[in-house]
Amino acid sequence: MSQSLPGRLGNPNMDIKDDPRADPRMIVAMGKIGLDVAPEQAPVNRASSLEEILAFCLESEAGFNELGAALTGATPQAENVTSYTEVIKGVDGNDINLYIHKPTDVDGLVPGIVHTHGGGMVMLQASNVGYQRWRNELAATGLVVIGVEFRNGAGVLGAHPFPAGLNDCAAAAQWTIANSEQLGISKVIISGESGGGNLSIATALKAKEEGWLDGIAGVYSQCPYISNLYHDPPEELLSLVENDNYLLNVGHQMATISVPYDPDGSNATNPLAWPYHADISDLEGLPPFVISVNELDPLRDEGLVFYRKLVRAGVSAVSRTVNGTCHAGDCLFLDAMPDVYRATQRDIKGFAESL
Repeated sequence: MSQSLPGRLGNPNMDIKDDPRADPRMIVAMGKIGLDVAPEQAPVNRASSLEEILAFCLESEAGFNELGAALTGATPQAENVTSYTEVIKGVDGNDINLYIHKPTDVDGLVPGIVHTHGGGMVMLQASNVGYQRWRNELAATGLVVIGVEFRNGAGVLGAHPFPAGLNDCAAAAQWTIANSEQLGISKVIISGESGGGNLSIATALKAKEEGWLDGIAGVYSQCPYISNLYHDPPEELLSLVENDNYLLNVGHQMATISVPYDPDGSNATNPLAWPYHADISDLEGLPPFVISVNELDPLRDEGLVFYRKLVRAGVSAVSRTVNGTCHAGDCLFLDAMPDVYRATQRDIKGFAESL
């Protein structure tokens, strides 16, 4: 391939630290924790047993859990925010913890964000330090933010395959809609990154299917993990090759962790599980959307393809690309790139207030 092509399209062995597009502040931060080079190859693959994959997810989760504290700990905590926990019942009779963050220096109703965290729908927790920090910082802009502790397909909150996590996110959204006035919320927006970007979209699709879509004012989906095509990337998703091994490995890591979400593969093209596969008719009538992607993310192009589908379906949709950043880089590097982190939060607030 031509060296002039970007990333691994031009140099199949390129690391993110050598990509001239990468923000140097991010590369320094990644280098301190060994994330500026290709990740080690996973000891499992899609052909491994479900038990082996679940064990791998549990082990991987422990390492990812440490990232939030490592990348945000040097920045002073947000002020003028209070937080508390509500416990609601899910449709399967399970308890769902909702972490509610409210600004203390606003009068009247403000927009509310139901936040669905990342982790490929199979790992991590809303209670993690990094996600607590994200919600607090977002609340400090003048929003009520509600983090959903949904059931995962693997990890310490697993193993609960699809649709368990989606059911919990939908229950949280419906509870928020029903309790908006008491929460001080004027309108409800669903937002999340990566696997949470998937769940934010899927929650809107589920709301449309079940007839409560009018309660959702908008969706702000970041770096959505939505295609389930990681084992065999199609040509229209070139970023899966271009940015492979930039924080995320496509063929082993991402293709493998998708298995616990749908172990028998029966939902491989179900839009509620993998929204990339939605037809135009599935998207018609959805509320306004923002699809935010990262330039150096393997998932970049699936977000852009989905954005184009939204536009063709007549949905009010905006796309933004955060240049120089890896997967979820604008959510991770508060200490190293506070301007990038806060720019995305300002955009979420601006979107919410515009609805």
